[in-house]
Amino acid sequence: MTPGAAHRHVAIFGGSFDPVHDAHLALARSALAALALDEVRWVPAGQPWQKARTLTPAIHRVAMLQLALAGEPRFVLDRIELVREGPSYTLDTVHALREAEPATDWTLLIGQDQYAGLHTWRGWQELLALVTLAVANRPGVVPRPAAEVLRHPHRVVPLPMLDISSSDVRARVAAGADISSLVPAEVAGYIARHGLYREPARS
Repeated sequence: MTPGAAHRHVAIFGGSFDPVHDAHLALARSALAALALDEVRWVPAGQPWQKARTLTPAIHRVAMLQLALAGEPRFVLDRIELVREGPSYTLDTVHALREAEPATDWTLLIGQDQYAGLHTWRGWQELLALVTLAVANRPGVVPRPAAEVLRHPHRVVPLPMLDISSSDVRARVAAGADISSLVPAEVAGYIARHGLYREPARS
């Protein structure tokens, strides 16, 4: 960043995005408003260390993200974890982003499931010292993080009532069911054209 440039406030939104769906987009839009963000940085995972399932090849996940994010200039796709070898650890990603963009204030945007398991993440205490933590607040659901995580402050992002998961989308495609209410139309078209998710998931 050039000398004298204003600080930017960017949220890191990581995940497999296999596929990206409407609840992902709703959360990111809510975060833009609730956290007064300049940008949401979408970071598709390369090799998520906690997932046993083999991910759809990155070329497809990236293509679907590009379709879903088009039209919102504050949504930016970052391939940082796809080009880095080895397991995808959020701590490594944050270190790399902070080094590349030292004048940026970084927020880590996570869902309640991730919040509940945050104490299992590699270097989570160091991670929370480097970012502002923002947690999606799903209506009617009480977050249940580990006690040691609760001691760290976090922001809340109100999340619209959308009960959608990527595993649901994959299962519906495998069953030949309609997914038009779960993903953007462009993503649904891409999945159909490339024959993605037709085989039932093994895990």
